[in-house]
Amino acid sequence: MNPHNEEVTQKLESIRNTLTENDATGVRLRGTDWFAWATAGGSSTVLLTAETGVAEVLVTAENAWILTDEIEAQRFKDEEIPANFQFNINPWADAEAREKFVRDATNGGKVLSDRPIPHVEKRLPASLQQHKRVMMSSELERYREVGRLASEAMTEVLKAAQPTWTEYQLAGAGAEALWARGIHPALTLVAGERRLPLYRHATASGEKIGQQAMLVFCARRYGLYANLTRFVVFGTLPDERAELHRHVREIEAEALNLCKPGTSLNAVYDVLANAYQKHGFPNAIREHHQGGTTGYLAREIVANPTTTDTLENNTAVAWNPSLPGAKIEDTFVILEDGKLENLTLDPNWPTVEVEGRLRPVPLSR
Repeated sequence: MNPHNEEVTQKLESIRNTLTENDATGVRLRGTDWFAWATAGGSSTVLLTAETGVAEVLVTAENAWILTDEIEAQRFKDEEIPANFQFNINPWADAEAREKFVRDATNGGKVLSDRPIPHVEKRLPASLQQHKRVMMSSELERYREVGRLASEAMTEVLKAAQPTWTEYQLAGAGAEALWARGIHPALTLVAGERRLPLYRHATASGEKIGQQAMLVFCARRYGLYANLTRFVVFGTLPDERAELHRHVREIEAEALNLCKPGTSLNAVYDVLANAYQKHGFPNAIREHHQGGTTGYLAREIVANPTTTDTLENNTAVAWNPSLPGAKIEDTFVILEDGKLENLTLDPNWPTVEVEGRLRPVPLSR
């Protein structure tokens, strides 16, 4: 059996168990994240910024369909969708035809959805959401590919960058390097020398980057997000800035050490808050979100003081502790043996060892 077909078969079984457990007749998946999950990496995305795509998944006890229109159907059949699915194709100008099909296919019964129609459909239960966040072996293989390609793109761009480039140029070079590898540049944040200490979420501007810059990727392929942050320095990094980078590496290490099955996300948040305090930055926990679990969203759950969701084997995490002018971020997966595998660390990038892990340092040029 095609490995994608086998993966989808297992996922359809999970969805149908959800139908039984919730006395429902259909599960309808609209988000680009859920579409990619259900189809073993298929993409319903046309507009990169959209949370929903140009097709949906509908699953009942007996059948599984791709719901799309006449514009998209042939490409999906040729390029995106495993053989597990049938197609229901509506005229692009007749959205009601799709709704009628859903009502008929589900016998007018209870429909669960990731984005439910108010007063008509119900939200997906937490049990199915957790299935999306725990990776199968085939998903992890795809994730490793995305992480490797994204980190290679990052290295390539920052080794080519020049201090005379604008932040727009650096962001554009990052996007180009990702597209060249078949990856959606879902996010390319850039901050140059002046703006770097001022803003945690620095969207690119027309300023020249100057003597140092930060580049951040949320890079998506097969629906999976590889998240990573890197810095480039032209010349020598000032001692005070190097110290900030050391602090964030050591703060991050405390979070990574806690990433074991059964650990709650709010426990990791609390450890980060205490770590900032110990390092002399008590307010930093409030100045930027610290990351959380990742996978089919750049962050599936952002950790905060009330997120009691627990980590499991084969869950991906991306923490991003930061201080003014310094930040660290990679995408890790918790393996079956409880160890962390870094999906986004290019061996060609300079590193230091922190708590037994290789962690990135600014690239000096």
